[in-house]
Amino acid sequence: MSSSILICDDSNLARKQVLRSLPDILSADVQLATNGQEALELLTSQNFDILFLDLTMPILDGLGVLQGIKENNTNIAVFVISADIQPEMQSKVLSLGAKAFLKKPVKKEVLIEQLQQHGFL
Repeated sequence: MSSSILICDDSNLARKQVLRSLPDILSADVQLATNGQEALELLTSQNFDILFLDLTMPILDGLGVLQGIKENNTNIAVFVISADIQPEMQSKVLSLGAKAFLKKPVKKEVLIEQLQQHGFL
């Protein structure tokens, strides 16, 4: 199954870590964004199946991206990957339409489990 993936995180290290955690079986076209504004611009110009999204970023944070996705009725599966694991934040991102909230740094087996659970593997 081929998927189009956008990874949005202001940390180059975090983007690479998510990229390395993607399973080999997932044939994917992957693009990267360094902040929420870049992500929303890419989302309006291209179709993506999956967005891996950090919350704390400059220019536009992950909550702003989720709100923009909701307002534009963008059809994409969003997996938030963040170190901010407070229950209130987890509840907020899920209420804004995220499929799952994953603790940063994400473990490969957790990422695979979520992709399987949501029908991408």
